[in-house]
Amino acid sequence: MSRRTLGLGLAISFLLIGSIAMTGCKKKVSTEPAKSEQAVSESILQTSCPVMAGPIDKNIYTTYKGRKVYFCMQSCKEAFEKEPEKYVSDLPQFKD
Repeated sequence: MSRRTLGLGLAISFLLIGSIAMTGCKKKVSTEPAKSEQAVSESILQTSCPVMAGPIDKNIYTTYKGRKVYFCMQSCKEAFEKEPEKYVSDLPQFKD
């Protein structure tokens, strides 16, 4: 076997090994929804304040039984926190 043939064989071998190694380095893409998407879907379910029935402000919320509850104003949040069971039945995130 000549030096040229040997060199060409080694070069091809390195290229094959390199391409095989590179196929294992692909980034895996998750098909699971991100946690922020879950929070967004909860806010979409609830569109009105449980206390005053006004449009929600996504910046005013509390967590009750592991689920976010949104309000139109701070005073509604405070009223809910005093008597949450009074309002829960009308919230879509608690209808299972």
